[in-house]
Amino acid sequence: MKKSVKVGIGLAGASLVGLGYYLYDFAISNKEKKFLAHEKDLEESVAKLVKEGEDWVATNPGEELHARSVDGLRLSATYVEPNAPSNQLVILVHGYGATGKDMSSFGYAYHQKGFHVLSPDNRGHGNSEGNYIGFGWHDRQDIMKWIDVMKEKLGDHIHIILHGISMGGATVLMTSGESLPPQVKCIIADCSYTSVNDILSYQLKQMFKLPRFPILPITSAITKLKAGYTFGEVSAIRQVQKATVPILFIHGDADTFVPTEMVYKLYDACPTKKKLLIVPNAEHAMGYFRDPKTYGDTIEGFIKEATEQSELLHA
Repeated sequence: MKKSVKVGIGLAGASLVGLGYYLYDFAISNKEKKFLAHEKDLEESVAKLVKEGEDWVATNPGEELHARSVDGLRLSATYVEPNAPSNQLVILVHGYGATGKDMSSFGYAYHQKGFHVLSPDNRGHGNSEGNYIGFGWHDRQDIMKWIDVMKEKLGDHIHIILHGISMGGATVLMTSGESLPPQVKCIIADCSYTSVNDILSYQLKQMFKLPRFPILPITSAITKLKAGYTFGEVSAIRQVQKATVPILFIHGDADTFVPTEMVYKLYDACPTKKKLLIVPNAEHAMGYFRDPKTYGDTIEGFIKEATEQSELLHA
């Protein structure tokens, strides 16, 4: 092989590795995600719901709780107790690049219904330690820690609901495949992706017009070195196949960030009692804001039915 060819191959390989490191910094590291920033005027109905959540946080700062992850990270969450005695707790799991406070609109809605509300910051987000984004994989173990913390704090009689949005939706679905205690009554997953390979392949094409191979395998190897997981491990759909509690799947039919088609695959994979809500004209993570009544009524009915079923099973 001529020296010039070897040099060319070496340069091409180095360029691909460099691209892999760039993608790691762009998508996996917890550096600021400027591509998520968007300034736009909210419709009046949406702005009203957002303000309700912000006002609720301002008047209910809650209690900061901490947990220690299995790999030693100090995790942080905000806990708000209900205004009256209650045995219902929701653990709200935020999306990519967000924090627990960004779930304030949902926290307010649950609090109005008498729930205890826990809003964790995922590892690498907000006040929780960590320098990478886990896409739900290591985060599922963190949610299991929060379940233990809240059982100890509130007692074994507590009824726990897991509700996640976007990456948070994938996180709670990945948690569904773990050995959940009987206190967890159901899971609500809003606009989750099927797997990290699927969503990153989709976004590579959408944002950069690049193919999956060989960029994702290279970035996955870098992620294994720097964050301790490979993309092939991170699959909500595989975890859902092991689920033991009822799951409500929600997605907007106008979602172009996590394509709507993914929710049908997740729904089909679920072996437990399940329900699917497709919200018309809802973009990514906008289902509640586009139709708060249908969204809220569906969740309330699903939780009631799942809790009653669980109580019968564990009577």
